[in-house]
Amino acid sequence: MPVSLELIPGRRAEIAGKAATRGRSLWDDARGRLFRNKAAVGGMIVLAVMTLLAVFGPALWPHGYDTIYRTKVAIGPTFEDWHIFGTDATGRDLFVRTLIGLRISLAVGVVATGVSLVIGVLWGATAGYLGGRIDNVMMRFVDIMYSLPYIFFVILLMVTFGKHLILIFVAIGAVEWLTMARIVRGQTISLRRKEFIEAAEAAGVRGFTIIRRHIMPNVLGPVVVYATLTIPVIILAESFLSFLGLGVQEPLTSLGKLISQGKDDLEKPWLLLFPSLFMMITLLAFNFIGDGLRDAIDPKDR
Repeated sequence: MPVSLELIPGRRAEIAGKAATRGRSLWDDARGRLFRNKAAVGGMIVLAVMTLLAVFGPALWPHGYDTIYRTKVAIGPTFEDWHIFGTDATGRDLFVRTLIGLRISLAVGVVATGVSLVIGVLWGATAGYLGGRIDNVMMRFVDIMYSLPYIFFVILLMVTFGKHLILIFVAIGAVEWLTMARIVRGQTISLRRKEFIEAAEAAGVRGFTIIRRHIMPNVLGPVVVYATLTIPVIILAESFLSFLGLGVQEPLTSLGKLISQGKDDLEKPWLLLFPSLFMMITLLAFNFIGDGLRDAIDPKDR
C-alpha cells in the first residue's frame, strides 16, 4: 500500500517548516498588514467602484457624453429622463460627462505615472549603481530639472508638441520622474555593497543585468508606495492644466475641465459640486491606499 510522503514525520516537519517560512515572507507580512488597514481597504474598494463606473458607466448610461439636448440646457438634477446630475450649459448630461472626465483623469494619472516610473527607476538605478562621475553628472541633470518651474515646463512641452491626449500623458510623466530617480538612487546606493550584488559581480554578471535582475526588484517596495502617491498628484496637475484650457479638448473632458466650467457659473452649483466630489473621493482613495502601502512596507513598523 503506497504511503503518502506527508505522513512521514520528517517529511511532515519539512513541509510545515516551508509553510512557516512562506508565511513569514516579507511580502506576505506586508499584504497582511495592508489588508488589516481599514482605511486602505476602504480606499481600494472605493477606487475599484470608481474605476468600474469610469470604464463601463458611459456605455451603459442612456445618454451620450457628447449628445446635446437643446431643450434641457442647464437643468438641475432630476430623475426625469435620467439626468440625475442635471445638464451643463450646452445641454449635455452631466453624469455621463463626469464619468468620462473620471476616465480621462484616471488614465492620465496611471499612464503618466507609468512613464515617470520607467524613466525614474532606470535613471536612479543606473546612477546609484555606477556611482562616481557618472552619478554626479546624472544627478546634476536632475538638479537642473528641479530648478525649472514644473507647470511652466509641462506647458512648454504641450505648446511645442500640441494638445493631443497622448502628449498630455507624456508631458506630465516626463517631469514627474525626478523624485522617483532620487528615491531609487538612494535605495540603490544602500544595496550596491550587499553580498548578493558582490556575488553577481564576482560571477561576471554585467552591470545592466545586475540592475535589471537584482537592483530593481529590491527597490520595488518604495517604488510602489511612491507610485500610488504620485497618481493623485498627476491627476491634480492635469486638472490644473485643464483649468487653464491646456488639457483635453472638446468633446472629451476631464474632472479638472468640468470643475473649470462649473466655477464659471456658480448660480448652477451642481455643475461644480458633482465633478468636485468625484475628484475628492478619487484623490482620497489613492491617498488612503498609498498611506496603507507605506505603513505595510515600512520595515520600521514590522
